[in-house]
Amino acid sequence: MRLKSVFLGIGLAAMIAGGYAGYRTIWGTPFKFDHLLLRQAIEMVAESPQALTSAGLIDGAWYDVTSGKLDKYSLAQRAKNYARIERYKTELAAWDQSALTKQQKLSAAILNWSYDRALANEKYPWLGANGKPYPVEQAFGIQKEVINFLLTTHPIKNERLAEHYVDRVKRVGPLIDAVREDVARQAKLGVVPPDFIIDRSVAQMEALIAPPAKDHPLVKNFIAKSTKLGLKDETRKRLIVEIQTAVESGIYPAYRRLITEEKELRKHASHEAGIWRLKGGSAYYADQLKQLTTTDMTPEEIHAYGLSEVARITAEEDAILKSVGLTQGSVSERMKKLVSDPRFLYPDTDKGREAQLARYREILAQMKEELPKVFAHQPSIPLEVERVPVFSEKGAAGAYYQRPSLDGKRPGTFFANERKPSAVAMWMMPTLAYHEGIPGHHMQIATQTEIKELPYQRRMGGNSAFSEGWALYAEHLAKDMGVYDHDPYGDLGRLQAEMFRAVRLVVDTGMHAKHWSREQAISYMVEQTAMDEGEVTAEIERYVVWPGQACAYKIGMKTILDAREKAKAELGPRFDLKGFHAVVLDNGAMPLLLLQKNVTEWVAEKKR
Repeated sequence: MRLKSVFLGIGLAAMIAGGYAGYRTIWGTPFKFDHLLLRQAIEMVAESPQALTSAGLIDGAWYDVTSGKLDKYSLAQRAKNYARIERYKTELAAWDQSALTKQQKLSAAILNWSYDRALANEKYPWLGANGKPYPVEQAFGIQKEVINFLLTTHPIKNERLAEHYVDRVKRVGPLIDAVREDVARQAKLGVVPPDFIIDRSVAQMEALIAPPAKDHPLVKNFIAKSTKLGLKDETRKRLIVEIQTAVESGIYPAYRRLITEEKELRKHASHEAGIWRLKGGSAYYADQLKQLTTTDMTPEEIHAYGLSEVARITAEEDAILKSVGLTQGSVSERMKKLVSDPRFLYPDTDKGREAQLARYREILAQMKEELPKVFAHQPSIPLEVERVPVFSEKGAAGAYYQRPSLDGKRPGTFFANERKPSAVAMWMMPTLAYHEGIPGHHMQIATQTEIKELPYQRRMGGNSAFSEGWALYAEHLAKDMGVYDHDPYGDLGRLQAEMFRAVRLVVDTGMHAKHWSREQAISYMVEQTAMDEGEVTAEIERYVVWPGQACAYKIGMKTILDAREKAKAELGPRFDLKGFHAVVLDNGAMPLLLLQKNVTEWVAEKKR
């Protein structure tokens, strides 16, 4: 059943009919296990108005009373979330496992794992109310993400949603004030971001509030998107005035107060990059690695694996560089020369940005034609390529993917950072497109979204090791498909990207477990990847504020590739690549240990 209709139907049944089945489903023990999962999903998303919007649920309908709200930010809400997850675990444990189907058992295992990992953070009270070390930071901070959410996720497709957009804009100021109070609480517990993170965040916020209110992105976004709604002139003018007023008298003052708070914290900030410097920081990092890689690998094991992969990839790069006539100097020096070769660069102009985006679309269109060779089916949800919002370019990653809505009406989107087109050479672009688009993130996430038989948590959930591991596996798959057979430069792009992820293992564990400095990490990454120092700096600072996440990519790829090669070895000529991909994708994202178990069972079935 579609979650949207069930969400409405169950709610109305409980309120209007008050029948026994409705009571059992909403408050008591549901008749069916799937109803229990549905109830947990409904309760979870109901607590998050922004999650409802991201999923494309109920927005703009006559019963939509949520899309004018933002998620609550408070310690009370955090405690409520922990208590709810504890209850979910108890509900799952109380169900008779022997009565469950194979898919239901898998759902229970996935959810139990995710609940356990979420509760692991409960022992670190110094985390922000949002469960993160630093609520305000340049890469994923709330002060940035709430604006991005309104610009890219909140739909403005009818009058109700237009009104709700205005309501949400009005709530940004109070949200930022709540964050500011939490930042002050954390500071008393000794949790202050590194000085360079504060500097980046402050610069980003100052840029955000620099233009006159009438020219703010939130205002311009509404003006652009509301032109085709058919609103009455007086209604549209009123809403525009309300947004401008909210920006001028609500958002700008709140951000100025937060900037003042951050500048005060800057006086007491350390320059150390690693989370180890916080009380319990080393234990927190080990927990994060377990959650984000979905393995039991230690920081030491991951660091050693990263170093070995850097050595292997360096040797492969060397061989290809020699094949194209680049023989002088170290591998790093030759890669740097190639990265800056004018033949392969788009100009840092608007025309260059448009050309680069067009090329990404062309690359993806060509790959789409090749997909039937290795996949039994493709998702029907479309993929779009867009530019990262200009205001957030400086602190954003080089590219990222935004998932589609649950109903597929909002497509998946590959956002390319066009702050400096020349930072991404033409021969690097195919791998980036494959990673963020197809057969990478879009292939995996859109496929998962369309599997209506799965519970909501598995259609919309996921973890970094699986999703990023698949996207990096997709880069390797392109080579397996023969894409680079006559394109050594493109293959260098693939290796350069894999080197980037291998280096991440080294610098992430280096900073957070081995006490590396920010500068040491930047120097190592520049030396090994030949990337632009500005790009590297943005990456390193992202790893500082999200400890462990950068390790998920390579560990996930390793697990998927290892599972594939093991299946090949055991099945021989009976191995079916399309079948393997179906096993990986058609069950949705899951912890890697469960994925390995699934592949093992598939191999056993094929043998029979």
